[in-house]
Amino acid sequence: MNITKIKIHAEYVEECLGTNASDPAVHEAYIASLAPDAQTREEEVAAVGVEEVTERGMTIFPRTEDGKLMMWDYMVKGFLKAAAKALAKAPSSMWFPNEANKARKAFLKIICDTVHVKPRKIIYQLPEGTAVGNLQRPLLGNGPQGPRVALANSESVPVGTQFDFTIELFDPRLREAVMELLWYGEYVGLGQWRNSGKGRFKYTVIE
Repeated sequence: MNITKIKIHAEYVEECLGTNASDPAVHEAYIASLAPDAQTREEEVAAVGVEEVTERGMTIFPRTEDGKLMMWDYMVKGFLKAAAKALAKAPSSMWFPNEANKARKAFLKIICDTVHVKPRKIIYQLPEGTAVGNLQRPLLGNGPQGPRVALANSESVPVGTQFDFTIELFDPRLREAVMELLWYGEYVGLGQWRNSGKGRFKYTVIE
């Protein structure tokens, strides 16, 4: 099969927050259980690196076997789905369904079946002289006793953190449409609290 490959070099323009639960039991029950198979669940739980983080409820970044910060490939694929869903509401977008482009109505299935991201583990390259940070912010909610405030706590990587990945397309005609999805990363990014602007990124195509 002739697969079209788009190599991407990306850089965060806003700090990005970790999404993995630091507590191994919480991670396995609420996050890793969504993985497609037992081997993947085991891999993800092991990569959380909970021995280095003792605070219960904190969200962190997974690590490689040699301690490098990373994110999983499905984070990028999930971003592409979210971007397609958002841009399907914009009449000027290639993802907006119309008579000339009826196939875009099935945009989530198109991405699931024909758009893939590699490598499995996408390594973060922090700017020289920086380190993993920590961000705490209040979360407002309503419970049985009325309004309440909880404290959310996440690891963070700084502005300027870089990462590389490759998008593989089974259908080369999707190239332009997928590139439009990456553009959405300037507005809504990756990781926790992305609706506030965290995790926004810019990118270049590596020829």
